[in-house]
Amino acid sequence: MTAELVRGQNQALPWTRLEIGVQADRALALGAVLVGEAGHALGGAEGIALPGAPPLPGLAVPGPPAAAHRLAVDLGALPAAATRVDLFLALPDGPHAPVRFGALAAPRVLLLGPGGEEAAGFAVTGLAEETAVVAVELYRRNGAWKIRAVGQGYQGGVPALLTDRGIDPGTAHRLGAGAPGRPVAPAPAAPRPDPDPAPTPESPGPAAPSGGRVDYTHPGRRPVGGHPYATPAPAAPAPPAAPAAPVPVAGDASGWSMEERLHNQVWGMFEDLARTVAAYRGAVEFAEDRRERELDAVLDDPRTRTGQGAADARAAASERYGTLVARAQEALDRDLAQLAAESQVVEPALPPALAGWESPVWHAYRPPEQPPLAVRLGDLRLPEAPELRIPMLVRLPLERGLWIDAGRLSDGEGESRPAGLRALAAASAALHATRLLAVHPPGGLTVHLLDPAGSGAAAFAGLRSAGLLAPAPPAGAAGVTEVLERLTRRVDLVQMAVRGGARDALPPGLDTAEQLLVVHDFPHGFDDRAVTRLRYLADEGPAVGVHLLLVADRDDAAEYGPLLDPLWRGLLRITPLPDGHLADPWVHHLWTFLPPCAPTGSAVLETVVGAMARARRRSR
Repeated sequence: MTAELVRGQNQALPWTRLEIGVQADRALALGAVLVGEAGHALGGAEGIALPGAPPLPGLAVPGPPAAAHRLAVDLGALPAAATRVDLFLALPDGPHAPVRFGALAAPRVLLLGPGGEEAAGFAVTGLAEETAVVAVELYRRNGAWKIRAVGQGYQGGVPALLTDRGIDPGTAHRLGAGAPGRPVAPAPAAPRPDPDPAPTPESPGPAAPSGGRVDYTHPGRRPVGGHPYATPAPAAPAPPAAPAAPVPVAGDASGWSMEERLHNQVWGMFEDLARTVAAYRGAVEFAEDRRERELDAVLDDPRTRTGQGAADARAAASERYGTLVARAQEALDRDLAQLAAESQVVEPALPPALAGWESPVWHAYRPPEQPPLAVRLGDLRLPEAPELRIPMLVRLPLERGLWIDAGRLSDGEGESRPAGLRALAAASAALHATRLLAVHPPGGLTVHLLDPAGSGAAAFAGLRSAGLLAPAPPAGAAGVTEVLERLTRRVDLVQMAVRGGARDALPPGLDTAEQLLVVHDFPHGFDDRAVTRLRYLADEGPAVGVHLLLVADRDDAAEYGPLLDPLWRGLLRITPLPDGHLADPWVHHLWTFLPPCAPTGSAVLETVVGAMARARRRSR
């Protein structure tokens, strides 16, 4: 049975040699890009397969624009550095060519096995103004190859698509102009829409092309069956055996170092979980929609509205619905089991910057000599997989500040604020500050605490007594003004030095370490001038090493009106309790954020703080 993929869904490949077919109602160009490290085209322009271009290892040369294509792929012959193959469709040039994919019926991409059997299909729907689209991608995961339905469109055509894969804009424009795609200026990729419901099995296929099909069959072979690409075989091929689940390996991702490979592997797990759940939700939504349509058809006809026929029709509709949902659940359970097995291997291998506080790696903690690639802020999960937690990682240095929300939550709290939430927010801020200090070399991060009312003193007492915080400013508004003036002056000086190319001309005694400003119980102690300076630090500070960690309830700052709206939008909101408010950029799931916490009864924080204090004293 052919699997019908929805956008974002993936499927394991049981073969190393396969073919990708394309069916459309108009002539389209087919191309491919070999993708390597960091999502860039492998070897630059030499990793692009276009009609008329030299062949690439493992890829046949695509044919000219046509309504039907077949592209042979040998995964075993691809370069070892290739981690992905992006197959794209583009509109051809010509006076009668359509100007956008939205004017066409949805093209269909087919996965064909070695004997020509159709194993999976994907209708590329949801396109509008795009002139090129990455239809599917073949990618390597844990040593095994998979196919994923993508459907990512580009209004800028082939040049924009190639630019997005690391090709120089001028080269991309030249290649796009030489390809059958429309040569227009690069434009950003169109956002991927939410997964579309799979088409019904009863729906007709694409219309027959007006210009006729290109015959790819061997002259000595007679096509059989109804499939446009099918060719006879001496005997019916045995159905492919289900591929064995690959054994997960920690660090099985691209990267220059083990830390980078683990980081990329974690984000690969995050992406796989997002798209696996999207496929499941899309399949369930399709099953529900189909059942409703079938029941509506029974009720609309007075002759079938009552009686045994109506009961039988309802039972049949429910049975088909249950079959589809069970099939979707089976695929979801299989993918979740593989991700859970991978998580059990990856989690113990994570270095301190990426590890949870419960990891044994902290018990052997030593302050690093260099700052890490990224840091862990907490975990993420989806309701379909409550036991599967994906680390939430952000790159360092922080490109945007953090906001720990001490106000209302969105998960089951309604309009009320849980008791003790402010104290939890202060403790969460201290925990995040401790981790950021721990992953920087001694003296590599200076933490300033602005707590005008002193309500967060208990949470930060351990860091203060260990000498890991900057000297405490005066209490009240005077301390707020002093710290903000000092950090604002530092931002101005570093900006002038960078723009003038005189980094060595900074004043003597200026702290060149990264700076973290922790503001607790904002906006207590802030006047209009202080608020303006804080916004300036949030906007300009990250580029010159000044970062913000804000603990606040947005309602407490309502008196400032829209003045602070850019501040809230510019910060990454995290919570001291589990809360479902973070959306991913692919399929727009709402993920539940799980804040970090130290194990109950563990002395891990005291061990880490003590090691940092000793290292800092030795470095002075």
